[in-house]
Amino acid sequence: MASKLEPKETPQANGAVLPAVPGDCLAGPERGQRAEPADFLGPDGSGVEVVVLESRANAKGVREEDALLENGSQSNESDDTSTDRGPEPASPLKETSFSIGLQVLFPFLLAGFGTVAAGMVLDIVQHWDVFKYVTEVFILVPALLGLKGNLEMTLASRLSTAANIGQMDTPKELWKMITGNMALIQVQATVVGFLASIAAVVFGWIPDGHFSIDHAVLLCASSVATAFIASLVLGMIMIGVIIGSRKMGINPDNVATPIAASLGDLITLALLSGISWGLYKELESKAYVNPLVCAFFISLLPIWIVIAKRNSATREVLYSGWEPVIIAMAISSVGGLILDRTVSDPNFAGMAVFTPVINGVGGNLVAVQASRISTYLHMSGVPGDSPETAPRKCPSPCSTFFSSDVNSRSARVLFLLVVPGHLVFLYTISSMQGGHTTLTLIFIVFYMTAALLQVLILLYIADWMVHWMWGRDLDPDNFSIPYLTALGDLIGTGLLALSFHVLWLIGDRDSDVGD
Repeated sequence: MASKLEPKETPQANGAVLPAVPGDCLAGPERGQRAEPADFLGPDGSGVEVVVLESRANAKGVREEDALLENGSQSNESDDTSTDRGPEPASPLKETSFSIGLQVLFPFLLAGFGTVAAGMVLDIVQHWDVFKYVTEVFILVPALLGLKGNLEMTLASRLSTAANIGQMDTPKELWKMITGNMALIQVQATVVGFLASIAAVVFGWIPDGHFSIDHAVLLCASSVATAFIASLVLGMIMIGVIIGSRKMGINPDNVATPIAASLGDLITLALLSGISWGLYKELESKAYVNPLVCAFFISLLPIWIVIAKRNSATREVLYSGWEPVIIAMAISSVGGLILDRTVSDPNFAGMAVFTPVINGVGGNLVAVQASRISTYLHMSGVPGDSPETAPRKCPSPCSTFFSSDVNSRSARVLFLLVVPGHLVFLYTISSMQGGHTTLTLIFIVFYMTAALLQVLILLYIADWMVHWMWGRDLDPDNFSIPYLTALGDLIGTGLLALSFHVLWLIGDRDSDVGD
């Protein structure tokens, strides 16, 4: 046995190699005294092997340093995080403002064109008989289009975080996440679709005092079937996008949520229009079809509940994730009530085509920001922690948009995309002769003002809401995006209706609003 100490070198998280010393030598009651070699000898005089374990705080600091959302200027610092603890999840790539904008731009434009197509579809189907005689279908439009925020974008944010922190790296983990999350969104889609139809019936009955049981069943069947099928299709697309993004080295937070929205509005609106039109045609001759459709989709609920309940990754959301999607559905339904009251007014004739666009763009941008902030916080700990990056009170607008923080940088990038993006979308609508509205300068000014104000409010609320939920032990991936996209629908529809009303009051005859 060796009679003198041979200190063992221990790799540290920051790349330095230090001799290992006992923890008591550093944290003992006599911290000011230097440890003597005799303190390291065993009872028989032999050397004692001592290893200093890496502290959690140091590991967390390194994780934060390597986090995706850190400034690219830190890339010259040492990133060697090798330890004896086993494999760590792969660290995401560092990003700059340019890389954020480059990754977000294409999905943002793709999503925008999807909302333009949805607006063109709504502009056409608003003249169908089912929309004329069962006007409550308009109330369903923002509520069901909002499902992409309630379910698909939440799914995309949840899976993006899981992919970034290494929870989808093995085939077993990947399959577990897919089956559990797909079953979960089918449960949520069916329930939210049913509740949205009830809200549409109530909001349609209160102003007019007219109630029709046939129309109520039609709304229920159309809403449940649309929500179920749309969520199934979009959920599968989301999983493919996130897996493909990871393999290509692209941050899923930047592309998954916009792509969820790119086809979400179009698919959902097309399904709602087609299903409601088909069921409306069956009312006279086969009235039993509508109740059967409702019963069929609701009878599948126990199957999806069992699958989601058996999966630990989705069990908690199955129990606790109802509040945001239900409240978000109610908020979107209020926006649908505004839409229902305006599209039938000749003074708001061009509003139908622009509503999905302004709501979709605002919802897409704020969903990207919320997903990024949530991932950033997940890399510094677990919900309920209070990392130094999380504000302890309501943030100021200056800290949200003008600080050097990486989340502030991404907020500026997303805000700067509003005007050029909407100009492209407005020109596309005009070139396709949609909206019954000529793009005059005054119309563009009012429209852009509404769009900028909407996104400005949403990005600020996102900065506060995500950190607020995190501090209260709530996972922002599951709770924040439904509220934010629903608020986007309500604010966007309200500001757009106000813009059309002001244009009508000032007599903008050249814009042909209302013709």
